[in-house]
Amino acid sequence: MVLRRVLGASGSTQISSTARAFSSAPAPIIATLFPGDGIGPEIAESVKQVFQAAEVPIEWEEHYVGDQIDPRTQSFLTWESLESVRRNRVGLKGPMATPVGKGHRSLNLTLRKELNLYANVRPCYSLPGYKTRYDNVNLITIRENTEGEYSGLEHQVVRGVVESLKIITRQASLRVAEYAFHYAKTHGRERVSAIHKANIMQKTDGLFLKCCREVAEKYPEITYEEVVIDNCCMMDNLLLEKMEVSFLIFVSHAQLVKNPALFDVLVMPNLYGDIISDLCAGLVGGLGLTPSCNIGEAGIALAEAVHGSAPDIAGKNLANPTALLLSAVTMLRHLELYDKAERIQDAILNTIAEGKYRTADLGGSSSTTDFTKAICGHL
Repeated sequence: MVLRRVLGASGSTQISSTARAFSSAPAPIIATLFPGDGIGPEIAESVKQVFQAAEVPIEWEEHYVGDQIDPRTQSFLTWESLESVRRNRVGLKGPMATPVGKGHRSLNLTLRKELNLYANVRPCYSLPGYKTRYDNVNLITIRENTEGEYSGLEHQVVRGVVESLKIITRQASLRVAEYAFHYAKTHGRERVSAIHKANIMQKTDGLFLKCCREVAEKYPEITYEEVVIDNCCMMDNLLLEKMEVSFLIFVSHAQLVKNPALFDVLVMPNLYGDIISDLCAGLVGGLGLTPSCNIGEAGIALAEAVHGSAPDIAGKNLANPTALLLSAVTMLRHLELYDKAERIQDAILNTIAEGKYRTADLGGSSSTTDFTKAICGHL
C-alpha cells in the first residue's frame, strides 16, 4: 500500500518513498480516501495499517473537507474531491460532520447527489463471539439513495405551514430494484423483500412496487415478497390488502425485531432505508460494527462508515475502527480483490471473537492502536 495525499484544492501531491520503491511493480489501484472528521483520521489510519499488513495493492488519494464553501458544490466538499472519486471510481469515507449554518448542503447529500450514488448497500450479520440478542442475523439492506422524502424539495406554503415533496420515479425505482435482484442472484441470496407503505401512499410507494414486480419477473429463481414497513419492523397481525393495481400484497410473518433470520435482501425507498438499516445495525451491535457501501453509475463505489464523528473521543485513541474496516472490505470485494477481502475480514472477526483486544464500546479497554495491531497480528 502506498499513499498519495492531496492537499487542499490545488491538487498538489506527494509520493512517498514506498511508492518509489515499488515503481517496478504493477501499478497499484488508486482509491479516494476521505478520512473525515472527529475520530475519522484515527480509524482511517487503522485501515491504512491493516491494508499495509495485508499487502493490499491500493494507493490512497486523500481529500479533506475544506474550511470554506465551494460554490461549485455548494458545500464544504471541494469539486476536486468529487472529481477524484469520478476519476478513481472507488473510494472510502470516514464519518463527516456537516458544519452548522445556512447556505450549504449536507456533505453526505452532496456526495450522493453529485456522484449519483443511487444505492446504499449495508450487509448486516452477527459477529462470531460478540454476544447480542440474536446470533443468526445475515441480511442485506439496499436503500434507494437519491429521491423519496430526501429529495430536498420543501418550502413554506404560508406562515405556520410547510410542505415537503416525496419524489418517486420509475427510472430510479427500476434501477435500485434491478441492483437488488442482481445482487441477490450473484451473492447466492434466495429472497428479496420490497419494503413499502403502499396501503397509504398508493401513488408513490405503489409505483415503487410496480417497478419491483417488473424486475422480479426477470428473476424467477429469486423469491419476491412485499412487506409493509410496520410489519417489517414489528407487528403481530398478518396484513393482506388488495391494491388498485389488482395485485395481492404478501406480507410474511417475519419481523426484524422478533425474527430477523427470516429476512434476506431488503430493498426500499430512501426514508425507509435510512431507518431500517439503522435498526438492523442495532440487531448486531450497532453502527460501529456495520459496513456500508454506496453504488453509483459508471461502476462508482464509495464505501463508508455510517456512524458519527464522535468528537468527544476524537484524538484520544479510543475509537473503534471496525465499521470503516469492514466497509473497506466491501470496497475490496467491489474491486474483485476477494482473497484480500476475506483475509482482512477474518482477521477482524477473529480479533473480536477472541475478546482479548476490544475497544470500550465492545466491552473492552483496548486503544484503537492496540485493536488495530491485534488485527494485523492475525494477518
